Amino acid sequence: MSEKTETAKRAVNRKDMTKWQWTLREMKNNKTAYFLMAPFYIIFFTFTVLPVILSIFFSFTDFNMLEAPNLIWFDNYIRLFLDDDIFLLAVKNTLVFASITGPGSYLLSLVLAWFINELPPKIRAIMTLIFYAPSISGNVYLVWTYIFSADAHGLLNGTMMNLGLISTPIAFLKDTDYIMPIVILVALWTSLGTSFLTFIAGFQVVDRSLYEAAAVDGVKNRWQELWFITLPYMRPQMLFGAVMAITQSFGFGAVITGLVGFPSPDYCAHTIMHHLEDYGNTRFEMGYASTIAVVLFFLMVGSNVLVRKVLGKVGK
Repeated sequence: MSEKTETAKRAVNRKDMTKWQWTLREMKNNKTAYFLMAPFYIIFFTFTVLPVILSIFFSFTDFNMLEAPNLIWFDNYIRLFLDDDIFLLAVKNTLVFASITGPGSYLLSLVLAWFINELPPKIRAIMTLIFYAPSISGNVYLVWTYIFSADAHGLLNGTMMNLGLISTPIAFLKDTDYIMPIVILVALWTSLGTSFLTFIAGFQVVDRSLYEAAAVDGVKNRWQELWFITLPYMRPQMLFGAVMAITQSFGFGAVITGLVGFPSPDYCAHTIMHHLEDYGNTRFEMGYASTIAVVLFFLMVGSNVLVRKVLGKVGK
């Protein structure tokens, strides 16, 4: 029996079945594939889906990890949005931080990957390692702590004093006017991680014959090649990189804490992640912490949906 005949027969049989019956039959026919995928699905459900479901449930409770959860319905959400001024400040700081570091790190990763891709293979490997290394360094903020140290021995203060630009050291990491720009700078410096490697790999798999065909069709320079050929061909890598950049921009809590402490002066760099850590790991108000986590989750989902729609128009 030919493949087309088999496909037509399966289509006819599907009309006589309910969706559930057809799904069970397909699972039975492909049981080997489902068996091989089972470990991943079990781990994914246990450590990703289940925590999200539990967080949503606990967000409607008063739970302190010592007593049984007490259902209080929407009281946590009312408290969060109407009574918690620090949370509203954290939302503002998070949106400002994410709106700059998310697109910034994404474009920075894409542009650097594009330029590095044009280098010879050996130099390309070295440059990739140099730019990727900060994202995997555990205490990377220590370098910036030395640069912005508040005494005359700090690199920036010492240099400016030697040049006669200032007479006394500036406490960069304690002054609210400087803290947010500094943490954004450090976040961008450490953001060349998974997205950067994804773009490097994406540039390597573009079919070179497409550029030759495009030249015949009138594409005249590298910018046109990038927009009309490279980016549309790399759309899966671009989407994955965008998701990683958005996720990372909402989770830059540890670097900020390492630089300016917890909480930051006047909560000027206090983000939703810090608020979640405060109520979850310090106060153990797990119901309220779950509410914060749910809000952060939907902010990230909404951002990813928006990014998918924007990237869907690239190259069209």
